[in-house]
Amino acid sequence: MEIQKEVLLIHGAPSSDTTYLLETVEHGRARLATQREIIERLGGTKARVVLCGHTHVPRLVEVSENILIVNPGSVGLPAYADEFPEYHIIETGSHHARYAILEFVNGCWQAEMIAVPYECQKAAAQALKNGRLDWQIGLQTGFMQ
Repeated sequence: MEIQKEVLLIHGAPSSDTTYLLETVEHGRARLATQREIIERLGGTKARVVLCGHTHVPRLVEVSENILIVNPGSVGLPAYADEFPEYHIIETGSHHARYAILEFVNGCWQAEMIAVPYECQKAAAQALKNGRLDWQIGLQTGFMQ
């Protein structure tokens, strides 16, 4: 979704909801992608701000051409394992719910990254009830083990 050509909202990368924009998976872990990888994945977008998600990892990255990329993180799944593009683990390191506030101030975009506690024990209990033992630990700790 594009908001007045200034802000682009995507889930993964502009070309695919299942491709990470800011991370590259290697050896079972996700690392911060290089600027070159990120620019290639952006595919020539002209937006000054790109809001993305998919990895649940809160990040604020600025790449060349004055593009600010914000992944606010996850409200309810701070750690998980995934099979695509290969088996890997994503961990934020805490159970906090995360969001961002984006503002245009004095001609510049800025983002405030926020993490707040929530009743993660209830979410973990619900995950267990739903048969997601793998999510139970992640919800409680932000780690998979």
